[in-house]
Amino acid sequence: MFLIILGLLIVIVSFFIARGESPLTKFSVLIRVAGVVLMLLGATISMFKVVDAGQVGVTTLYGKVDNDVLYSGLHIINPLVEVTTFDTKTQNYTMSAVHDEGVKPGDDAIRILTSDGLEVTIDLSVLFSVKPQSAPQILKEIGEDYVDKIVRPIARTAIRDNAVSYEAVALYSTKRQEFQSKIFATINQSFNKRGFELQQLLIRNVTLPESVRKTIESKINAEQDAQKMQFVLQKERQMAEKKRIEAQGIADYQKILSTGLSDRQLQYESILAQKEIALSPNTKIIIMGSGKNPIILGAN
Repeated sequence: MFLIILGLLIVIVSFFIARGESPLTKFSVLIRVAGVVLMLLGATISMFKVVDAGQVGVTTLYGKVDNDVLYSGLHIINPLVEVTTFDTKTQNYTMSAVHDEGVKPGDDAIRILTSDGLEVTIDLSVLFSVKPQSAPQILKEIGEDYVDKIVRPIARTAIRDNAVSYEAVALYSTKRQEFQSKIFATINQSFNKRGFELQQLLIRNVTLPESVRKTIESKINAEQDAQKMQFVLQKERQMAEKKRIEAQGIADYQKILSTGLSDRQLQYESILAQKEIALSPNTKIIIMGSGKNPIILGAN
């Protein structure tokens, strides 16, 4: 486009030079030819437009946006039109309290008020893309700076509007996934109306106030102590049950012995024991008295 305008200016200047009496008058024709060559060269270059992979092009002629989209590849177009390219690949917009993680420098986390009046800080990542067929609509209604005009404000507003229905501790623990799903639905609805596709929404971090964090830590420690005590009590009960079973076994054994052994059986067992003692090489003398047990002498 620049070469076309430059060539046109040179052609116009050549006509003024031809009418005057300057030393350049004799070169007016040559200057005019040079201007025409520049115009043709500029038109030739401007006719060919390459759209890179993962992008689409939107043509405008004197401010009027064409609804046709140029997809990736080589295109022959009107040399007078301008082509605005849009990235249709997945884009990541992160808002984080960590200074070098977010798109904007410094602390860009979202601070919200929950239903219990506490301020919670949330780090959020929005994964989205431009719908190729909606690129002309985006150029006409929003412009090329759609991230600052649409993505950022819609995401932050959706977070704040939905957070007022939850308590701070619930956002941190039990209701986190539900909260994320609601935000996704809200942002997705707004994005679809404006030509964007929300692919994924990630709540990367939820930071509670210091007082709430200490309360949660105390509660967790108390629960852990209670679980530990239950384990100790359970172990003691098991040991007591084991001892009770052992005592019951001994009692049952003694009961069996007291009721099941007769005098004749005891006498028989005594004779067997005496026989083994008599056959032992260490025994020399066995005195059988009137008592029930013999006296053994002369053991080596």
